[in-house]
Amino acid sequence: MRSTPTAIALLMLSLVSASAMAAPLTPHECNSYPFKPASGEVTRAQLIRELGELESVGYDPTADDPDYPTNLQRAQQALQAKYQKDCAPDAVSTSTTARARVPAPAG
Repeated sequence: MRSTPTAIALLMLSLVSASAMAAPLTPHECNSYPFKPASGEVTRAQLIRELGELESVGYDPTADDPDYPTNLQRAQQALQAKYQKDCAPDAVSTSTTARARVPAPAG
């Protein structure tokens, strides 16, 4: 029955990780992988973090998913939106303001 303590430990780790991922991104997180390209080889820890970030926006890698690439792409888009909201709010509001100022073509 050694697997039971391991399973409990993994469950606790995933719960802690998921709750941590629900929080807004920190400046350090905004400027590191997966939001910025890795300098050098991607580490296992970076991949685990990326998976945790994807799970925080609803992706479930354990599901038997017939829509596999589509659901992953949706999660990646949601993660990108989270990045925009937490890490680049000025860029988003500036681009929205700039689009609002463009006059409509005369027709």
